[in-house]
Amino acid sequence: MHQLEAGCYNKFMLNRFPTTSSSLSIRAAAVVLSLVAITTLAGCAGTRAGEVIWPPPPETRPKVGLALGGGGARGFAEIGVIRVLEREKVPIDVVVGTSVGSLIGALYADTGKSLDLEFSALTVTNEDLFDYKALAILSGGFVKGERLEEFLNERLKNRDIEKMALPFAAVATDLRTGTTVVFSSGPIARAVHASAAIPGVFVPVTIAGQTLVDGGVTNPVPADVARALGAAVVIAVAIPSAAPAKAPVTPIEVAYHAITVMAAEIGRLRSREADVVITPDVGDTGYDDFSRKKQLIEAGEAAALAALPQIKAAIAAKTKQP
Repeated sequence: MHQLEAGCYNKFMLNRFPTTSSSLSIRAAAVVLSLVAITTLAGCAGTRAGEVIWPPPPETRPKVGLALGGGGARGFAEIGVIRVLEREKVPIDVVVGTSVGSLIGALYADTGKSLDLEFSALTVTNEDLFDYKALAILSGGFVKGERLEEFLNERLKNRDIEKMALPFAAVATDLRTGTTVVFSSGPIARAVHASAAIPGVFVPVTIAGQTLVDGGVTNPVPADVARALGAAVVIAVAIPSAAPAKAPVTPIEVAYHAITVMAAEIGRLRSREADVVITPDVGDTGYDDFSRKKQLIEAGEAAALAALPQIKAAIAAKTKQP
């Protein structure tokens, strides 16, 4: 519309519909009331009874714990679980791990970012974890575990558990008493080493006078530890044992497979203490097979996505309503 035409149009409208100051006030009031009504209705629509904002505000939601179980190389599936939880904005307030779960958990809790976890974990090789020494068998195992500690010290931004971005605990077993030992402070690498010291494979670790082996012996899925550290909702990741294509033959294979079968059964029972249990389909991947990282991570993602409705429901059930 040209400027001249627009001016004529405005003049025509004013002549046809004269406006007084009182009518302007009425119209303005009507507009304000309409806006208030729309805003109120929108607010009501967004806060219907029983509806929970996602993610829930920290001051209203429960403390959420992540309990990561053992499983050797199959534990890489836990990376996929953590990736999904972060992407879907599932809050994690405390991380607890047993065996390989303590390794994955430490790499994650160090900064609280799944990207840092993946960068470090995807570079790990069999040689980074298993430093076989012929004479080590005289000390109770074939693997000394020094290389595992070196790997962690090289990649972690923090050396002590107290300085990690997320509260963290590694679970080990006292070999003499058979009790569960929880490390929630002190050097990270040493605690993870103790938690992952598979009996008969790793040389037992001595800390503060205690002889320690893999936490999976007594607590393969440490949901109760996450609960003891204050988690009101616990998400557990239980890695099932693998059925090898043929029966184990070497001493290490026999020892590890026997431990994993036993730990899987104990873990199945202990995982009942969690609110949600995620069980990735890891197939027949061996405990020392680091060639299937991508497939294992994808298996963890798929399992976590399937469990997502249950996870959100568990958190929502314990979230305080305004």
